[in-house]
Amino acid sequence: MSWILDYSPIFFDFDGLLVNTEHLHFQAYQNMLEGHGVQFPWDFPSFAAVAHKSSEGLQKMITAHAPTLVQTHSWNTLYNEKKKEYAKLLETGSLDLMPGAQTVLEMVQMAEIPHAVVTNSTRKQTDTIREKIPILNKIPYWITREDYENPKPSPDAYLKAIEILGKSEKMLGFEDALRGIRALQGAAITPVLVCPTDHPQMKEIPKDSLKYYPSLTALFKLAAKEKLTREQ
Repeated sequence: MSWILDYSPIFFDFDGLLVNTEHLHFQAYQNMLEGHGVQFPWDFPSFAAVAHKSSEGLQKMITAHAPTLVQTHSWNTLYNEKKKEYAKLLETGSLDLMPGAQTVLEMVQMAEIPHAVVTNSTRKQTDTIREKIPILNKIPYWITREDYENPKPSPDAYLKAIEILGKSEKMLGFEDALRGIRALQGAAITPVLVCPTDHPQMKEIPKDSLKYYPSLTALFKLAAKEKLTREQ
């Protein structure tokens, strides 16, 4: 994995990349709608295809599905209800690191490369997860939703991270969603997409246009294989 160590600083998305929380976001939206007596008609792949594409996609999808509900309560109210449901699930649901996340983080930390989490999640949400997965506390910098103006795919979060960690000619960022990739590109950071090959968003992303791995585990295994090939 030596090529990663050529970059500094290194930025990591959080939900779905380092920590497996996407199923909790999915459940939170479902709980919110069903709490108002509205059917939740999407399976997880359909939900993820929209959620990973843009910050406004879910709002448009839910508004089209339940226009009367959104008109009556407003999207901001419904979204705040979703956040409350998500907070409950963070307290009671299962939380695990994504496969390979610990290996990648330990490698970056051993090399003493400046790195940070850059996320659309709030400080309270990330703090709750860090309490449950203490190894995350070794990450030195956290840029959360309170620290910048516009969410991904806007580059604001990454521009704030650069402001804190410093700019270089070889910055690297890991994302699992198209909107995150666009945010990295907008901040002139080399993007790495980590996403299963069968994810619906892959239809919109030409893999040859950026570094791509189906998982962090695959990234590590491929790098080890390339190193072994060079040594032979």
